[in-house]
Amino acid sequence: MASAERGLCMCELLRFFYSLFFPGLIVCGTLCLCLVIILWGIRVLLQKKKNSASTGKNGKNQMVIAFFHPYCNAGGGGERVLWCALRALQKKFPEAAYVVYTGDVNVSSQEILEGAFRRFNIRLIHPVKFVFLRKRYLVEDSRYPHFTLLCQSLGSISLGWEALMQCVPDVYIDSMGYAFTLPLFKYLGCCRVGSYVHYPTISTDMLSVVKNQNVGFNNAAFITRNPFLSKVKLIYYYLFAFIYGLVGSCSDIVMVNSSWTLNHILSLWKVGHCTNIVYPPCDVQAFLDIPLHEKKLTPGHLLVSIGQFRPEKNHPLQIRAFAKLLNKKEAKSLPSLKLVLIGGCRNQDDEHRINQLRRLSEDLGVQEDVEFKINIPFDELKNYLSEATIGLHTMWNEHFGIGVVECMAAGTIILAHNSGGPKLDIVIPHEGEVTGFLAENEEGYAETMAHILSMSAEKRLQIRNNARASVSRFSEQEFEMTFLSSVEKLFQ
Repeated sequence: MASAERGLCMCELLRFFYSLFFPGLIVCGTLCLCLVIILWGIRVLLQKKKNSASTGKNGKNQMVIAFFHPYCNAGGGGERVLWCALRALQKKFPEAAYVVYTGDVNVSSQEILEGAFRRFNIRLIHPVKFVFLRKRYLVEDSRYPHFTLLCQSLGSISLGWEALMQCVPDVYIDSMGYAFTLPLFKYLGCCRVGSYVHYPTISTDMLSVVKNQNVGFNNAAFITRNPFLSKVKLIYYYLFAFIYGLVGSCSDIVMVNSSWTLNHILSLWKVGHCTNIVYPPCDVQAFLDIPLHEKKLTPGHLLVSIGQFRPEKNHPLQIRAFAKLLNKKEAKSLPSLKLVLIGGCRNQDDEHRINQLRRLSEDLGVQEDVEFKINIPFDELKNYLSEATIGLHTMWNEHFGIGVVECMAAGTIILAHNSGGPKLDIVIPHEGEVTGFLAENEEGYAETMAHILSMSAEKRLQIRNNARASVSRFSEQEFEMTFLSSVEKLFQ
């Protein structure tokens, strides 16, 4: 009897769900149709806005080329790419209008342009309009202690929407890695879209770190100790990588800055037919007038690091390795040593990291031998490189490494991390000769620094000459040629 009642209840339940199926299907279909109509309406309105805004002074339509670069006033390698790309396009398409979407609301357009000239020695030949975005805080990593990648990406959609509402371009180029803005501009703004990828938002290396339960800047120790949390995070990463691949594949052309980045983007975006390596521009020429034979103008040795004060740059490793070097017997017999950390500071998070680095120097007792130079002008940077013996770089899987190239061009002996762009593209033999050195951990860096400092001046000069000869392929002229060739499809 009881089993018959249970069977009856089950039949009734199934009948109830079946009765809801078609009404539910109708509701879902209606909602989808409403969404399509709304998106189509937005697309039509944006097109009208574009057509009314793109009329030039002579009454003809003026092509609008826009770059999405929320931190355009920062002083890193990504910003050099932006300014060099703008200059190259202005030379080829002088009649076009140029727009930069930026979140640097605390500075004026003129101050941004002056900063680009002061830091990179780059001056644009035609005007550029800056569209100031008020919601840049939505892509700040400090805002999202958990699910950072997903939240930042969703925040970039909102920031991209703000940008699109203010200006609808004909050609849209994401030059900072916000791939989730690409479908927004392509399908709603009807733009031809391109992207220059410095570093994939998620990489197969990051997936490996989580899968192997290794501690890293993207994988906290408490997660690695918990198998369940590690599996949940791995599923989250795989789902995010899938979505990241979908939005990235919307790009009409893709440029990557190194072989390392190329391998990851091909794996994730699967757009090999429209992807090219475009090495970032390095102002090689500006450093070539530094005479190599006059490196020893002052007593002692200067060790220099160039890079923004971001967590992945791993500045603590530089300070710890330097402290270990000072404690080595070989170093005690050498003249005085000084480490100078040079980099761009973007916000309060970067300032906090710099203060932490200062405290680390004090804890290790090397504060008198470590200096910080923040947001310094180009001429001052050049002076430090002209005096330096060693250039330091410690980022694991650096996507490229403009600072590495600048050090080599200036004649410092580079000691970079044995991974990523430095390993695959930069610190490689030139005509069979050594151009620099690679290391992976604190001990390795300390030992290699001691080895470099113990070399004869003649041996160091030979390595400097080899390094300088090898970096001509990273010049601004090479960048302009390969960049214009890669974006040609966007203007056909």
